[in-house]
Amino acid sequence: MLGSGPAKVLWVETPSNPLMKISDIRALADLGHAAGATVVVDNTFASPYLQQPLTLGADVVVHSTTKYLGGHSDVLGGAVVLDDDALAEKVGFLQFAVGAVSGPMDAWLTTRGIKTLAVRVERHSANAEEIAAFLQQHPDVTAVHYPGLPEHPATTSPRPR
Repeated sequence: MLGSGPAKVLWVETPSNPLMKISDIRALADLGHAAGATVVVDNTFASPYLQQPLTLGADVVVHSTTKYLGGHSDVLGGAVVLDDDALAEKVGFLQFAVGAVSGPMDAWLTTRGIKTLAVRVERHSANAEEIAAFLQQHPDVTAVHYPGLPEHPATTSPRPR
């Protein structure tokens, strides 16, 4: 929660894990920037195929490349995405100083996974929609958290994402 004083970082995970809550990135970016914060969005669940936080006001986007980007459960890594040269220089200096870089094989595996990201996310989304609809009707299931359902708060909210 942003307090009355300045903030260094506003960290947003959207969709959230595990309840799939959707945050209004543009509104949170405005709040964060007003408080002097760098706005960081963890975009692991959505992937860049479904959501591009930099276009919504985020300063930094992070991804676990182990999940959707890698796509084959054979890589461990992460990605930091920036479009601000000064911030990129600071991150690059820190990265160089502490050695936080992927090895060549992990980088190659991630690149391989990115090539099939679109087809995988399309299939995941279609399958998830069918499974969510099925579970929503099942008598033993009390709640289904899936942003694609008509009743999900992300679907019924008038605010842009």
